Amino acid sequence: MSHFDIFIGEVTGTALLILLGGGVVAGVVLKRSKAQNAGWLAISFGWGFAVMVGAYLSAPLSGAHLNPAVTLALAIEGGTRWSDVPLYIGSQLLGAMIGAFLVWVAYQGQFKAHLTDPEIVASQPRVEGLVDQTSAPEAGPVLGVFSTGPEVRNVAQNMLTEIIATFVLVIAILTQGLNDKGNGLGVLGVLITAFVVVSIGLSLGGPTGYAINPARDLGPRIVHALLPLPNKGGSDWSYAWIPVVAPLIGGALAGGYYNWVLT
Repeated sequence: MSHFDIFIGEVTGTALLILLGGGVVAGVVLKRSKAQNAGWLAISFGWGFAVMVGAYLSAPLSGAHLNPAVTLALAIEGGTRWSDVPLYIGSQLLGAMIGAFLVWVAYQGQFKAHLTDPEIVASQPRVEGLVDQTSAPEAGPVLGVFSTGPEVRNVAQNMLTEIIATFVLVIAILTQGLNDKGNGLGVLGVLITAFVVVSIGLSLGGPTGYAINPARDLGPRIVHALLPLPNKGGSDWSYAWIPVVAPLIGGALAGGYYNWVLT
């Protein structure tokens, strides 16, 4: 596959993944949304189907990595050239930012209604001495639409949760669809991967929100920091390294396990 195919496939597929995945969170969380309070089950299935759409579209072009942890695992496994890894990851990050921006475009009215609601504004923590409260370090009230955050802040537990969840995702992908020729997931492989994501969300998503994808978390977090949202609060940069580093570790472990144990 050409570099152009990789770029287009990963940008398009990851943008669709984040548009639909972030979109389901926005629908469930934001005020004045018809899907408000639909719950964790809707979010888990929404993310699973988002993966299915993004992967199905990008598989013929780029192999449907859509995730730096998957790209790293495939480079370790041997199905992806190491020289292509920066292109894959850069394209995924760009696609994730585009998808997050489109979520904001689609839900502009709901973001405004949510962030100007007196109850939401009153609940926002304030940092003494900080003039611009939008730069406060705490996670803002709509950050969860864009990126993940832990329910219990414990670095070791948060890291382990993301490593384990990413390992499950990546080992499932390696063992049921991606081949050495780089042709990517077939239709059945895309469907299986989607349901693996649903399973991870339902079983392992509770502690951290299951980033399991560095681009999925970092790209939208950057967009959250840049968007002109009133009363949006902070982007929680003190936590942001965990959903980047931990999935990469999980992906590397899965690639090594596949090479040394399963083949």
